Amino acid sequence: MKCKINRNAAKVLKKMLESEEAEGKMVRVYVTQLHGDHAHYDIKLDTPTEHDEIVKTDKDIDVLLDTRDEFLDGVWIQYFYVPREEMVITNSSKGSHRH
Repeated sequence: MKCKINRNAAKVLKKMLESEEAEGKMVRVYVTQLHGDHAHYDIKLDTPTEHDEIVKTDKDIDVLLDTRDEFLDGVWIQYFYVPREEMVITNSSKGSHRH
């Protein structure tokens, strides 16, 4: 499975991973809603399960993706500061997005 992270998102996720409640946990991207041909995503801190693939990114952050969900393969995690601060997760191979 594939996952990309932009530089701003990597900074935000590293801060999340440095918090006390993140100890022993990893970043998980998951589907919050499925609308036929596209999905909406979110992120949380979690521990790996037997169905997860630990995907290494070029930003030194490993991301958990559930291999049973095809909509997770190819997600791109971005963080923007303008026009407002927000995490945006998209998957261009699946026509999907999350703000």
